[in-house]
Amino acid sequence: MSRYEKATFGAGCFWGVEDAFRKVDGVVSTRVGYMGGHLENPTYEDVCTGLTGHAEVVEVTFDPEVVGYSDLLDVFWSIHDPTTLNRQGPDVGEQYRSVIFYHNDEQRRAAIESRRRLEESGRSRDRIVTAIEPAGTFYEAEEYHQQYLEKNPRRRCYLMRLL
Repeated sequence: MSRYEKATFGAGCFWGVEDAFRKVDGVVSTRVGYMGGHLENPTYEDVCTGLTGHAEVVEVTFDPEVVGYSDLLDVFWSIHDPTTLNRQGPDVGEQYRSVIFYHNDEQRRAAIESRRRLEESGRSRDRIVTAIEPAGTFYEAEEYHQQYLEKNPRRRCYLMRLL
């Protein structure tokens, strides 16, 4: 049996980010939630104030024998604009920041290298503002946010396809 790993990404509204990662072969499960702030057990309403320091994130559980972490990084870069500080489309605030939360040194190195390659590729004239930070406590979002776009197929969430 495979040993599953976790990856955690913030790239704007977590509904669309989760939806994109759920479609990747090798992704076993996803959960949306909050990470990177100072308030314990934040609610969606708390995070929406922009005062807790949390980002809306997606925790991805994946099978590394099927999909590599570098492949997940490629998805991350392709679904949002990593050059806008605390903003994705119409969503504005620190909770919508572009951030990679790494779970080990290997992920940290891969994230840094991936960001460097994107910066050097010339695909963007603007500076990449994506933060790379150690994963902290993951606070799972309320149930109605989990797989939100699957439960509400008429709803949409802003996502930018860059690659």
